[in-house]
Amino acid sequence: MGYGRSDSYRVATTQDKDEKESPKKGGKGGKDLDDLKKEVPLTEHKMSVEEVCQKYSTDIVQGLTNAKAAEYLARDGPNALTPPPTTPEWVKFCRQLFGGFSILLWTGAVLCFLAYAIQAATEDDPAGDNLYLGIVLSAVVIITGCFSYFQEAKSSKIMESFKNMVPQQALVIREGEKMQINAEEVVAGDLVEVKGGDRIPADLRVISSHGCKVDNSSLTGESEPQTRSPDCTHDNPLETRNIAFFSTNCVEGTARGIVVCTGDRTVMGRIATLTSGLETGKAVIFLIGIIVANVPEGLLATGHRCV
Repeated sequence: MGYGRSDSYRVATTQDKDEKESPKKGGKGGKDLDDLKKEVPLTEHKMSVEEVCQKYSTDIVQGLTNAKAAEYLARDGPNALTPPPTTPEWVKFCRQLFGGFSILLWTGAVLCFLAYAIQAATEDDPAGDNLYLGIVLSAVVIITGCFSYFQEAKSSKIMESFKNMVPQQALVIREGEKMQINAEEVVAGDLVEVKGGDRIPADLRVISSHGCKVDNSSLTGESEPQTRSPDCTHDNPLETRNIAFFSTNCVEGTARGIVVCTGDRTVMGRIATLTSGLETGKAVIFLIGIIVANVPEGLLATGHRCV
């Protein structure tokens, strides 16, 4: 049942069991990107409904108690994606313009301008090599800095796009009563009902379904709605039909499921965290490689001419 998804996607979307058992650390600064990339199995899809209920201290009819839900919410935190830390735009631009390798190029440009100024003060007809080289170095740094800044800005907007996909409300069953709550208050073990037109409020282990189909195109790129049912149809949690993923759409039918992952621990949360943490400088590194390959030749020629 493969759909051509990349291995990196498969690795990014598995769930760390230890994360659910330990308190949620505040902010993304406490997360290790390497840990997110490790493939840790999500096993709830292989469990029976009774085993899942036992694991999360819930009931397939009554759901969680309000006390238990409050305990889980305090332990795991709200069911929301952690936004990246914000930095003023001018600071980001200056960081790209003057940080790292750029400072070396700026130093070279200043030395070239200084050498040209000395030549202009001591010679009637100074050569323009140092001036031209200084201009080229300055232009390269500015262009590279602007390019890197726009790449970083594009990466920062990824989390904003994920925010628009987060459902605002969820229908849960607690202590036998159906209630509409804020999606951020959904916790692991909650008994959730979804119907056509709803967005899935968290990663769910489906326990009952009546013609339920979900649109996973935002997550996997699959164009056709995928059937959801209580039966485990594949060892891979991404391929099985008894898992519904956070922020995907239920296009038809109804389903009931037990929440197994919330917030940053969901499949979507892991992808968002990995995506916002990816290095945006691959293209810039390629450009710097070109600079490194060519600038030393100009510097040697200029030095030889000065000598």
